[in-house]
Amino acid sequence: MLCTNPKNSNALEKMIKLYHTHELPPNQCSSILVQTIDAPLPLVWSLVRKFEKPQCYKNFISSCTLLSGDGGVGSIRELLMVSGFPGKKSIERFDFLDDDMHVSVFSVVDADHSFLNFKSTITLHEDKEEDDHGLKKYTSKTVAIESYVVDIPENSCKEDTCEVTDNILRWNHRSLAWVAENMATSGVSSLELNKTFA
Repeated sequence: MLCTNPKNSNALEKMIKLYHTHELPPNQCSSILVQTIDAPLPLVWSLVRKFEKPQCYKNFISSCTLLSGDGGVGSIRELLMVSGFPGKKSIERFDFLDDDMHVSVFSVVDADHSFLNFKSTITLHEDKEEDDHGLKKYTSKTVAIESYVVDIPENSCKEDTCEVTDNILRWNHRSLAWVAENMATSGVSSLELNKTFA
């Protein structure tokens, strides 16, 4: 597991057990990343749930086109990747969305990159802190947890596959944090911030 500024280990463990525990066949690997974001959950969720606009914080994506659906569950999107990414195109399906529990799941159904049968689950929850009297209080921070499963290429191994995938997702998480935190303080739209960040 990879953690970035994790707090509230009990809450994180519950979320991980509920949504991020995967049974894997021998040809797949999995990992979990955690990111604390200094922005309120509704704002962060408004970015994460946009299946039709992942480029609002994912800088490896140059464009997104919906091939079917309206952006809701069951929709299919085609992503064109920026130069330097290990692949040019990825076709993905929106598998699950829960606006109450803040859970989003998508999977790769076709691609020219090596991340075959990739499936991502991301959950968000509000950060909580205890005051001097042991009482929990909500903060304006959000904890994002993302887990994935992916095939291990024939010419690779579990460790190398996870390392490459983790690095890409870690970059996405940092970009998500940057965009959300700047939106929270400036009110500028995510796409405008993303252009500046790029």
